[in-house]
Formats: sequence, C-alpha cells, structure tokens
Amino acid sequence: MVLTDTHTHLYSRQFDADRDAVMQRAREAGVGMMLLPNVDQESVEGMHALEDAYPDEVRSMMGLHPCSVGDDWLGVVEDLFSWLDRRKYVAIGEIGIDLYWRKDNLDQQREAFLWQVDQAKFRSLPVVIHSRESTRVILDALGSNTIVGVFHCFSGTQEEAQRIIDRGMHLGIGGVVTYKNADNLRAIVREVDRSRVLLETDSPYLSPYPYRGQRNESARIIEVARVVAECWSMPTEEVAKICSRNAKTLFS
Repeated sequence: MVLTDTHTHLYSRQFDADRDAVMQRAREAGVGMMLLPNVDQESVEGMHALEDAYPDEVRSMMGLHPCSVGDDWLGVVEDLFSWLDRRKYVAIGEIGIDLYWRKDNLDQQREAFLWQVDQAKFRSLPVVIHSRESTRVILDALGSNTIVGVFHCFSGTQEEAQRIIDRGMHLGIGGVVTYKNADNLRAIVREVDRSRVLLETDSPYLSPYPYRGQRNESARIIEVARVVAECWSMPTEEVAKICSRNAKTLFS
C-alpha cells in the first residue's frame, strides 16, 4: 500500500525535535510521497531544506497563505514567486481566502488569490486552495477561470462539492472526515466522483480520530484512508491506490 499525503506542513517548528522520526513513521505507515504547501516568506527555508533532505519523498509548492496576506501582499508574492525561476514546484499553494480568522481584508485576500491563480495558469501548475468559510466566495471569484487543482481540507456542502467537481477540480479529504459530527462530509465522499478525491493530513493540524487534539503527522493519513474505504465499501489498499493515482495525475 502506497499513500500520498497531498498537504502537510512537516517543515513546521512543531516537528523540529523529532522530524526524522516523523518521517520514519510515515514510511512505516505506507506513505510514499508528501507534498508541502508554502505559507509565507518565513516558511520557505524550512520547506526547501526538508525537500532537499528527502528528495524521493517530499515535493514543495509555492504560494502565499490567505492568513498571511497584508497591505504589502504584492511585494511579498513577487518575492515568493521569484523562486519559481530557480526551483521546481508541483503546485501553487497554499492560496485562497480565509473568512474564519479575518473578514476585514477580503478585497486584499481576493486580489492576492487571483494574482496567484494567474501565475498558476501562466506556468501550467495546479493550485491548492484554502477555503475556510469561503468556498462560495472563492468559486464566485474564480468565475470562468479554467484551472486545475484541489480545494484543500474540503468540508463544504454537496452543492459546493458539485460545483468544484464540475470545474474539473479535486476535493482534499483529511482528518475531519473521521470526526463523529462529519456525517455530511462522509455522505459527500460516498457519492463523489472517486477520481476527484485526494487524501491529506494538513499536519500538524486536524489530527484524525482517535488522535483528535494531538499534533498530527503524515503517518495518520491511514486513518483518513480507512474512513474513505468505509464510505466506498472497498479495502483501504484500494483507496490508497486510487487516491495516489489521482495525486500523481494532478501534480505530475
């Protein structure tokens, strides 16, 4: 069984004391590839260092997280995107709009998001979208933009899921699907086009049941895969195969 964690912040300082052990546990759990979304200017160095240390198991993205968008966002993204002329990345991410932590700078978040979407289109890269309490706003902002990518940590409605699928995009399914109060999300997973589902952890956040409340790590993606396997009435190994194939297709 080979699993792909399509969204993990393993460069986070929360892993500084035991990062090698975390990587080893991921291998033992069957995780063969881990994709790292960037957050801001401060996260770049650690992300690159992790990719350089584990070149066969780790791939990086480049982007500015919506919670990091400030008045100087344009200068920041121009600096970040200069890296795309120096290194290879599998996606533009993590980008998007967050209306949970901040609602006062929606215009700036939207402008920064669409600037990065344009760069993704120009460079023929997929996008990894953060959409906390903002899925409809993002879908409306995208308009007729033809892009490929994934709505990371999807937890929206059936209608939103269908709009995403109709655009030819993917749903990132993480630890939330294992929670007792996630019946609606599990119902969506049961019905969705399986070729549009990716597995992720978002570690160190959103640890799945039965580890909820603890620091998350890539090895725990197996718990997500098990719940998806229940939704699809198939072995966990088959879910791993399907979702890893989906990830390989999207991220090349």
